[in-house]
Amino acid sequence: MSPTHPTVVVLHDGTHPSTSAEIEQLAEVRYATENELADALPGADVLFVWHFLSEAVADAWPAQDCLRWVHVASAGVDKLLFDGLLDSPATLTNSRGVFDRPMAEYVLGTVLTFAKDLHTSVRLQDEKRWQHRETERIHDKRALVVGTGPIGRAIAQQLTAAGLSVTGAGRVGRVDDPDFGDVYASDQLGDVLGDQDYVVLAAPLTEQTRHMINAETLARFKPSARLINVGRGDLAVQEDLVEALTAGTIAGAALDVFDTEPLPGTSPLWEMPNVLVSPHMSGDTVGWTDELADLFTTNLRRYLADETLHNVVDKKRGYVSTSGSEQH
Repeated sequence: MSPTHPTVVVLHDGTHPSTSAEIEQLAEVRYATENELADALPGADVLFVWHFLSEAVADAWPAQDCLRWVHVASAGVDKLLFDGLLDSPATLTNSRGVFDRPMAEYVLGTVLTFAKDLHTSVRLQDEKRWQHRETERIHDKRALVVGTGPIGRAIAQQLTAAGLSVTGAGRVGRVDDPDFGDVYASDQLGDVLGDQDYVVLAAPLTEQTRHMINAETLARFKPSARLINVGRGDLAVQEDLVEALTAGTIAGAALDVFDTEPLPGTSPLWEMPNVLVSPHMSGDTVGWTDELADLFTTNLRRYLADETLHNVVDKKRGYVSTSGSEQH
């Protein structure tokens, strides 16, 4: 049974969830910054990682003594897959569902930017240069979406609606998928990369997916292909990607995530004309933080009612692998 008035620790970075008043009616709330987290955890039942970019939870974890549930205000949970939490009985939930459609729209936007050479048009406008060019069609271009979860499915739907031919790559291969048609198993990735005009990374970061795009796999791309990464920076070996872009092994990349964030000013990616850089914002649309806060508050009410929680993560796999519910 859940405590009738649990203690919730909210890890924040100076801003609080918009539903803080409602959370405070449901629970005793302790607000903690990264430096305060260890002192706040003893006796707490729930940890709400509102500061989802923080890496402080692993260091502070030994201070907790009765956490039953950890929720993170992001879709990715890689920063929380440390041994202490994995070995504990605490349930882990994420914010799956908030980012799907916005990220799909971002991916379509980058595809159109490359095809219509919009990034070059902006640069030429800045220089007041009139330079006519021919552009590409996206109809019937081939796209491979790596990651077949809700975000990957939303991307597939968006690209299909725009006229691209979309397939997927996931943990298990299959045919006749409603969104991807054919889904290739991860160990088949190298065999299908050479057929793609766009390769979109939307997979969770796990030991199986880390550095899946590297010098060897990049060599299999066709020279006209573009890579789009909205998953995690460490899905690709950044140094290998820079080399491939410089050598013309691939035509371009749209990168919303990086192995180091913020991207250092010394990175050559900033100045590459065939690279689109955005600061980890592909899913962040107006009102997104309110949606994140609402999702946690809804789950907190379920927790108090001893009901199944939404978006329970399979801690061994590193993502929500079922319908997204599990008894806490």
